[in-house]
Amino acid sequence: MNCISELPKDLKNVHLHFVGIKGTGMAALVEILFHNGAIITGSDVSERFYTDAILEKLNIKVLPFSEKNITKEIDYVIYSSAYKLDKNPDLIEAVKQNIPTLLYTQALGSYSSKSFSCGICGVHGKTSTTGLAGSIMKQLSLPSQVLAGSVINSFGDKCTYTSQSFDSGVNASESKNIFIAETCEYQRHFMSFCPQKIILTSVESDHQDFYPTYESIRDAFVDYVLKLPANGDLIYCADDKGACEVRNLVQEKRNDINFISYGENAEGDFKLTFGETENEEQKFNIKSLGDFALKFPGKHEVLDAAAAIVLSVRLLMQYNQNVENNIENIRKGLLSFTGGKRRSELKGHFVTGSKNDVIVIDDYGHHPTAIKTTLEGYKKFYKGRRIIVDFMSHTYSRTQNLLNEFASCFTSCDTLILHKIYASARENINDFSITGKTLFEEAKKYHNDVHYFEEILDAKNFVLEEINKTSGDFPNGILFVTMGAGDNWKLGEAILEANK
Repeated sequence: MNCISELPKDLKNVHLHFVGIKGTGMAALVEILFHNGAIITGSDVSERFYTDAILEKLNIKVLPFSEKNITKEIDYVIYSSAYKLDKNPDLIEAVKQNIPTLLYTQALGSYSSKSFSCGICGVHGKTSTTGLAGSIMKQLSLPSQVLAGSVINSFGDKCTYTSQSFDSGVNASESKNIFIAETCEYQRHFMSFCPQKIILTSVESDHQDFYPTYESIRDAFVDYVLKLPANGDLIYCADDKGACEVRNLVQEKRNDINFISYGENAEGDFKLTFGETENEEQKFNIKSLGDFALKFPGKHEVLDAAAAIVLSVRLLMQYNQNVENNIENIRKGLLSFTGGKRRSELKGHFVTGSKNDVIVIDDYGHHPTAIKTTLEGYKKFYKGRRIIVDFMSHTYSRTQNLLNEFASCFTSCDTLILHKIYASARENINDFSITGKTLFEEAKKYHNDVHYFEEILDAKNFVLEEINKTSGDFPNGILFVTMGAGDNWKLGEAILEANK
């Protein structure tokens, strides 16, 4: 077995084979390495995902898993953690042929070591913050490359952005190129990354199958931040208790890190003040920089925007560029951000036969805190609309451990629809007594309009009836939201299809 953790600096004409190439992170890394001149092949299941469109744009044909995919021309195999070296036929053959293999996280970490890299982490807000940072980078004259965990609209429906000044050549200086990437805490994946700066948005209990206690996930973030070099930046949310706790624990061990806070409770230059929400645009102010606006709903999105602003300011300073002269470009970058795939994604808009104006949104929110803040944002942003939420809980362990939090986090919606739990392949459902109906019964204690349909599409006729109801309480119409990490987005598409 030839497991390694490094890729060559010069990737031109290096043949990389990706096992599980349709994974969001994998497809994003494919974009990055393809841009650097690598030859890419890959394998995955036949089911179509949104990443298929990304791969098709690169003229990459996805192969079914087979030992025949592993040819002598392949230099390295990169594989998703969903697949095992002794189970997947591609990987078994790669091991047999002694071809170097890397986990996705190792490959990303190796790539990050070759640039001035910035890791964006947190239980919530990683993808949005990365997308916002990339949207700003597009407006600045910095040699930057950005990798997000989802398709970002302002990147041109891609997961990545690369500036024209980014040097992917073998002689590129590590200090010249900026690489910004979303880094994931699950199974300590981010420990492979090599950060010079870190954004920490939030820390709380999650991924209970791997982190059984809050302290275990908190300590993972502490260890990640400790990877910063001397004079590295920790940009953390002062409004998040867990992020502040990580900051304090790190400071006890290291006094050579720059601790930079943002948010309403921030001390110093990046204290944030929330403004009004007008014409579906959120206003806010940052103490040392002035006024900004965001065309995206939610207080949490403003916090993510503030984090992205701070990172851009610190990078401008790092590269000896005048911050004041770039403020307008930062504002322009923020206003260009319209979200990404499954992140408050606008799926469609129509008017019913009863003249109700209906907006359909899909969102990946699957943790009670993210759900609560997202729905609060929708309620403020989409004033005068009835909010109907269809939610599918993801993983039995998360639902069981956070049952009360899930049950009580939907108070900003008017009507709630629930389904069976969307199971994880990592779990044995026989180990749990909880079901989707358990959450339904608990949610009724906090919400007076909750409905249960075991299967997703069983709710279709109910939703069609509800969006046709008229009410003087909601003069602007209806917002229908599919929410969660499951596949209930199919219901939103079915509703749109029925109203063509």
